[in-house]
Amino acid sequence: MALQVILSSFSSALGQVGDARFRRVLFKGLGLTIALLVGATFLLQWFLGYLVGDTVTLPFFGEVGWIDDALGWSVLLVAPIASVFLMVPVASAFTSMFLDEVADAVEDRHYGHLPPAKAIAISEAVKDTLSFLGVLIAANLVALVLYLFLSPLAPFIFWGLNGFLLGREYFQLAAMRRLGREGAKQLRRRHMATIWIAGTLMAIPLTVPLLNLIIPILGAATFTHLFHRLEQRG
Repeated sequence: MALQVILSSFSSALGQVGDARFRRVLFKGLGLTIALLVGATFLLQWFLGYLVGDTVTLPFFGEVGWIDDALGWSVLLVAPIASVFLMVPVASAFTSMFLDEVADAVEDRHYGHLPPAKAIAISEAVKDTLSFLGVLIAANLVALVLYLFLSPLAPFIFWGLNGFLLGREYFQLAAMRRLGREGAKQLRRRHMATIWIAGTLMAIPLTVPLLNLIIPILGAATFTHLFHRLEQRG
């Protein structure tokens, strides 16, 4: 039953993928993600250069002037690898900031009989997004250590961890528009297993390059449908 409602929710979301409002959210989230990753890379490069200085005195070698350059190039080389892991949580977090736009598009087409949803204040949306972003990045950085020791299980750890976090957050944001924060929490707790499965099914294609750019949008739409269907079931 849980899988059936998840798949039907995803099917409804997929049927609306060409919506212009979906594309706007995609471009906003992608633009902010790229800007953040590029900015973080150059900030880290500058910080390491500042710590090391122009020259470093090493035992047996004396004064060396290329350490800061080597660290700078190392950051540029490591950044694309790190972005493979960080692009997913960061893009998903930024997309959650604009989930209202996706949810409005879904409800306009499929749930037009409902009254307008309660708008979430921008300050509250930014606060929730930053909190979610911090949890996602911290959890995925910790998971990097597990990947080293449990390499064969790395994909399953990634999917399970991000599935839980994404499902929890996306459902909460979708439900909060109609039920308020506390009502959304109660409904989420009652259907946590279904939400975790839906989040995991969302996290799996997030590991596929290019496809992972549209998945947060589809996820937001899917969880909007999922919320309405679970609420109808009580």
